[in-house]
Amino acid sequence: MDLEYSPLDYEVQGDPYPYYARLREEAPVYYNEELDFFALSRHADVAAALRDSERFSNENGPLMERDFWKPDSARQHSIVAMDPPEHPRWRRLISGSFSPRAIGRLESQIREITRESVEAAVERGQFDVMQDVIYPIPMDAISLIVGVPKEDRREVQRMLEGTVHREDGATTVGASQMEAFKALNEYYANLVEQRRQNRGEDLISDLLNSEIDGHPLTDEDILAFLHLLGGASTVTTIDLLGNAWYWAWQNPEQQQAALGGAVNGWIEETLRYDSPVQMVIRKSRVDMELHGVHIPAGAQVLMLMGSANRDGEVFPEPDRYDLNRDASQLLSFSRGAHLCLGNLMARRVARIVLEELVDRVADYDIDPEGLVRVHRSTVRGFRRLPTVITLR
Repeated sequence: MDLEYSPLDYEVQGDPYPYYARLREEAPVYYNEELDFFALSRHADVAAALRDSERFSNENGPLMERDFWKPDSARQHSIVAMDPPEHPRWRRLISGSFSPRAIGRLESQIREITRESVEAAVERGQFDVMQDVIYPIPMDAISLIVGVPKEDRREVQRMLEGTVHREDGATTVGASQMEAFKALNEYYANLVEQRRQNRGEDLISDLLNSEIDGHPLTDEDILAFLHLLGGASTVTTIDLLGNAWYWAWQNPEQQQAALGGAVNGWIEETLRYDSPVQMVIRKSRVDMELHGVHIPAGAQVLMLMGSANRDGEVFPEPDRYDLNRDASQLLSFSRGAHLCLGNLMARRVARIVLEELVDRVADYDIDPEGLVRVHRSTVRGFRRLPTVITLR
């Protein structure tokens, strides 16, 4: 059978890992002629490329779709569409808000919010862990940093979900997504204007007080940061938590270890085994050859972290879900200059949510008939995970 791989294919999205295994074995540099992209699938190649800003550029942004993969993507996607030396200069403007100390200061508030959601759900005995527990918490957490008022957060999350939701069968960004983006942009613009008139102790106020090359940031610059943080800090953390809940359930021995308190291992192995972010996209800066395949300058190159995390050269028995595994070489948060700024925040929020669930739940089952996956080319997770629990 000929090897055909496209992250837009629903069959691939349902279970990409058999495809990844064949890519690593048969075509470590794969070319899709129809969609005109190359894909790297082995851990060594992906890890090296993620660190190599000289040969692989971020300037066209994070979206695979050609209508949105353009050199001016930084206007919309901020630092994920920048290369050094601009990238580190702009990244420094927000890095302090995601330091261990800054995140630590928020832990008690995040835990209180989480405990309220968990208590309300578990008392019913059965609930959708995605909708009733997981979905709101990452938005609450990033809102504490950015400065989104509590009363606006559910509506902001609804708009944010609209920007990433795709109707079944859609292979490109649709009109409903663009409308959601415009609505969210308008909300953020109004919030920026409110902070301009009345500064607070939040990231928007910090950005309004910041300069690049002696010039204040424009509203466009600040809005790009807000769109990036809203999406990157919420959607991926939601998917990490849903994937952890699902895969522990699929592996009963590991489920008991997780519910016994192995929360850090639960998080790290889930990041490796079923990474929320399956790939990042780069543009080749120069002509190059890898594994005998010519990659021309200007090509779209997919770096498949989801595949790299299942590479048996790095992770023995890679298709086994094992909370005791050394997962330190996982690539789920990228590497190099573009190591995910929010990785500490994602891990902290995930740990708090899982700890609060473990504190109340002795055992749980998932109704497979009600399980609903989301369909996205780069991010992998669930929309619904109906759960029945046994209380401690």
